[in-house]
Amino acid sequence: MARIGIIGSQGRMGQAIAAVLADSEHECSGGVDKGENPASLADGSDALVDFSSPAALKDNLHAAIGAGIPILIGTTGLDKTHSTALNNAAGAIPILQTGNTSLGVTLLAHLVKETAARLGEDWDIEVLEMHHRMKVDAPSGTALLLGEAAAKARGVNLADSSESGRDGHTGQRAEGAIGFAALRGGTVAGEHSVIFAGEQERITLSHSAENRNIFARGAIRGASWLIGKPPGRYTMNDVLGLS
Repeated sequence: MARIGIIGSQGRMGQAIAAVLADSEHECSGGVDKGENPASLADGSDALVDFSSPAALKDNLHAAIGAGIPILIGTTGLDKTHSTALNNAAGAIPILQTGNTSLGVTLLAHLVKETAARLGEDWDIEVLEMHHRMKVDAPSGTALLLGEAAAKARGVNLADSSESGRDGHTGQRAEGAIGFAALRGGTVAGEHSVIFAGEQERITLSHSAENRNIFARGAIRGASWLIGKPPGRYTMNDVLGLS
C-alpha cells in the first residue's frame, strides 16, 4: 500500500484521483490546492501526484525533493523553463512527467511512433483532439504527446514541423508537417485521433476517454510504480514496459 498525496486536490483530476484512491489498495495521504503549502503533504506521503498549474511546479518539485519522495507531474501547458526545472529535480528524485496518464493513450503513442517510423514522409500526419468547453490550453497535452511520438520516429523537431490554427489562405500543406486541430465543447473528457493520410489510403489510430477515472487510475499506477526507483526522468512507457 502506498500513501499518495494530491496536489491540485480540488480540481477535476484531483477529485477523480481521490475517488479512485478511496476504492483502491492505496491510501490518499491528503491534498493541497492553490495557496496551500505542499511541503507538509509531502512529509506524510510516499509519492505525490501534481495536477495543479505550471506556476506551482517549482514549489511542488521543491516539496518532493525536501521529503525525498517521487512525484508524478500531470500538469499540462509547461514550457522550456519548466522542463529545465524537471531535469534539475530529477537529479535528486524520481519524476514522471506526462501529458496523459491513461494507459490506453500511452499504448496509442507507442503505436503512433511505430507507424510513423515505418511510413515515409509522403504520408501526412494530422492530430485531431476534442475536449470539454472548460479546457484552457490547446493543443492538449495528449495531442502534443502524440505529435512528439510521430516527430521522434521521423527524427525531426516537433516545434519546427508542426502546423496548427489553419485559417484563411494558408497555401498548401508543408511536406513532412505534423498538423494539429483542436475542438472544444460540451463535457468531452478526451478524444484523440492520429490520421496518417497517404495516396488513396488512410490509417487512423484513435482513443476515447469516457471519464476522468481512466486518467486517475493511470496516475495512481504511475505514482506507485515510481516508489523505490532511483532519481531520474521517467515516462508512462516505463510503467508499461514499452521501449
